[in-house]
Amino acid sequence: MLSFPTQVLSAGAVLVDGKLDPDDKVWLEGDQRPAAEGVIVAGRLSSAGPGRFYFSGTLKGSVTLECRRCLVEVDAKVDADTHVLFADDSAVDEDDPDVLPISQGRSGSEIDLRPAVRQEWLLEVPALVLCRPACKGLCPKCGANLNQGACACARKSHE
Repeated sequence: MLSFPTQVLSAGAVLVDGKLDPDDKVWLEGDQRPAAEGVIVAGRLSSAGPGRFYFSGTLKGSVTLECRRCLVEVDAKVDADTHVLFADDSAVDEDDPDVLPISQGRSGSEIDLRPAVRQEWLLEVPALVLCRPACKGLCPKCGANLNQGACACARKSHE
């Protein structure tokens, strides 16, 4: 579960143990979505003063990216600590992206961790990955994957 009524949190901290699925509505087109197992979220959500709540926890998952040299698909692991501050409308400064608003649900105010998890996930996914440190990449002339052996261009240049 990644959504908590603020009334529950005013009674004390809660342990968070949930998952954000790759097909959740929070993801936007073009987002680097997690693999099928989703983003595993664990941590603690607690009150941080009147109208403010603090989440401290971890995000774990994997994502499939292309190797920056040879374009082969690579599974990259994400394992990150995260800390997020939520505040009600009176305490949210629109110029401060580090404080997220408390949403208004059907049963009153609630902390929905999903947008924060999405934001933190996108910041933690590596921009560039390699299939292996010694990746030889692609031939700039014919596009052959040089990890699979020399291409015809290399043989012609040696003749």
